[in-house]
Amino acid sequence: MTTSFERRTGRFRRVMDAATVLALLGCVTLGALLRFPGISQPREQWPAIALAAVTCLALLRAREHPRTAAAVAMACAVATFAQGYLPTPLMLAPLMLALYWVSARTDRRTARVFGLAAMAVVVITAILDNPTTDILLLRTVGPVLWLLLPIVGGSSARLRAAYLESVQARAAYAERTREEEARLRVAEERMRIARELHDVVAHHMAVANAQAGTARHLAPTQPEQALRLLDELTVTTSSALIELRATVGVLRQSGDADGESLEPAPGLDRLPALVSACASAGLDVTVTTEGDVRPLSPGVDLTAYRIIQEALTNVTKHGSGRSADVRLTYGRSRLLVSVTDDGAPTAPAAAAGYGLMGMRERAHSVGGDLRAGPRPEGGFEVSTALPLLSLVPEELEAAP
Repeated sequence: MTTSFERRTGRFRRVMDAATVLALLGCVTLGALLRFPGISQPREQWPAIALAAVTCLALLRAREHPRTAAAVAMACAVATFAQGYLPTPLMLAPLMLALYWVSARTDRRTARVFGLAAMAVVVITAILDNPTTDILLLRTVGPVLWLLLPIVGGSSARLRAAYLESVQARAAYAERTREEEARLRVAEERMRIARELHDVVAHHMAVANAQAGTARHLAPTQPEQALRLLDELTVTTSSALIELRATVGVLRQSGDADGESLEPAPGLDRLPALVSACASAGLDVTVTTEGDVRPLSPGVDLTAYRIIQEALTNVTKHGSGRSADVRLTYGRSRLLVSVTDDGAPTAPAAAAGYGLMGMRERAHSVGGDLRAGPRPEGGFEVSTALPLLSLVPEELEAAP
């Protein structure tokens, strides 16, 4: 659909083209009137003016049909100079404009062919009309030099237009790439927040559900123990609210005054609290550490904690056993984490759900890998190998 700006631009170009061809017609008229001492020229000017008018009519469509306009201009130029007119710049003006449009609107080879052809026909016609040596330079070298100017100018205009087009194409590509990258970052951020929310909610709700169920079962016979479980249930729900607040805090703006009060991302230093929460839900967890304990980057620390948390949550929700073993092995460059339980030798229902998918994504995000499946001797095992230093930038790994 043509816009008003494009319509105005088109009208402006047509007006400028009309003014240009009128100026060219005036140039040819003036050139036909000029007289040089000692050189005979036709007495009548109207043939040259009529041929120039034909050329100017063709030049009105030179933007769209440059080859046709150049061919008409060359034919009229040959007919003009064959009558004895001198090939002065004024008489060559229409042909010069035609060659400019050929150079600006076509390829280099076409511009070269038309330019050489125009020079050849003009020079040959001028020489054949007056084979003497009078003003030989004006009839030979002069037309060649004048016709070279529009070819060079048109070629420069074509190269500049191609350069501007390439710049615009690169800018459009950069804009599309920037939008796609922004959408990708938004999708990754949504996935990260969803993974955090899943880990926090699934773990704490599973522990809270187990604590509430156990308290309900013990209330008639062991009210004191039931009350203790209810107290632990309060701690569990409070911890869930705190972690939810910290996770949702990433959605706040940087200028939010409450943003500074958010807790740091959890890590392996919170394993004792996690083990205690699982114990209150009836799951006996044993933590074994092998090798020299070494500091972890924030991203790896958070990933290891979340994988252990999700694995224990799956044992609490889906496992048939009542105990689990967490083993941390510090190697030279990697941390090996394994979580096993003593349940039935079948995989828990969560093996095909979002929990296992989230654990695998977490491990891959820091350059590690994860395996999960049933053990031959019974139970289920989740194992992962994480680099001690995350392979992602610090500003990304430090996010909660």
